Amino acid sequence: MKLELPDKVTLIEVGPRDGFQFEKQFIPTDLKVQIISNLVDAGLKQIQVTSFVHPAKVPQMADAEELVRRLPEYADVIYSGLVLNTRGVARAQRAGLTHVEVSISASDTHSRKNTGMSFDRAVAQVEEMIGLAQKADLNIRAGIQCAFGCAYEGEISHARVLNIARSYVSYGVDAIALSDTTGMADPARVTQLIELLLPEIGEIPIILHFHDTRGLGLANVLAALQCGITHFDTALAGMGGCPFVPGAAGNIATEDTASLMASMGILTGIDISRIIPCSRLLEEWLNKKFSGKIHRLPS
Repeated sequence: MKLELPDKVTLIEVGPRDGFQFEKQFIPTDLKVQIISNLVDAGLKQIQVTSFVHPAKVPQMADAEELVRRLPEYADVIYSGLVLNTRGVARAQRAGLTHVEVSISASDTHSRKNTGMSFDRAVAQVEEMIGLAQKADLNIRAGIQCAFGCAYEGEISHARVLNIARSYVSYGVDAIALSDTTGMADPARVTQLIELLLPEIGEIPIILHFHDTRGLGLANVLAALQCGITHFDTALAGMGGCPFVPGAAGNIATEDTASLMASMGILTGIDISRIIPCSRLLEEWLNKKFSGKIHRLPS
């Protein structure tokens, strides 16, 4: 049976944000700049570099403005940041970013643990954030956390996810990201949700953000590819995780995902051999091993 697959996909590197913020040991700004610059050299054109949050809550992101100021500029590279409130939107704009991600959880319990807000309050706030970002002429990626299930609440209804997506469409966002925050997605559920969502959002791109908690990350990617999805978040070495989710694992690894694409003849524009040294450097510096596979292979 021949698989119907796209010719090209875009991998969006989220390690410098999702991965770094999970580490307790502060990563110096110099090293962050070095890693991000090397990722650009490896061919990554979209990188989520930081989040604009209170430094007391996420100390790893305390250097957000300084980091953005020091990043090398490229005409064809997009740096983006995660924002959690209107203050974060304003900070991202002042720092010089042109792309931001706003995000709410489809799980009320996860929302309260992650942001201290109920689902209803988060929905009201995200509308305000999107309005402010649009006034600032920022490109807006709107995320739905726990889109495939919640470690606290169990199954999340497709109806709830679709309602959030419809709201995003009505607000005029530029992309919608579905996040498997607690790693509960499986290929069947991925296919079901995407097939329901596609007719609702028109031409707005869908980005998928998978965690590999149950070892199904790349299987979920393959299912999404067969649905026509061409944008995926990845993190070098498989870094990342959610500090508010028990047992949460890292993101699908950039090297592993790029290798999967190469094996199927799908173009990514990424030189895996240039990412591997970054992953090994971080493992050595942090004195820990990440979940990715390709960077462990002999050179």
